Amino acid sequence: MTKDVFLKKLGKNIARLREKAGLSQTDLALRCDKDKQSLNRLEKGRINPSAFYLSEIAAELRIPLKELFDFE
Repeated sequence: MTKDVFLKKLGKNIARLREKAGLSQTDLALRCDKDKQSLNRLEKGRINPSAFYLSEIAAELRIPLKELFDFE
């Protein structure tokens, strides 16, 4: 799997999990102390997030970090 494909799958999974939690991009971004544009780029697979950023997202979604990578 290429980096681009991986980041797009990761982003789609984050968007799916966010929607499942009933949160908008703005809601989740604010909870993670990020801006909406950053979260939008992440969900579109346009940025390579840090491990800490991903841990913040998992914590706010109240899921284990490994669930963000459950897209295979």
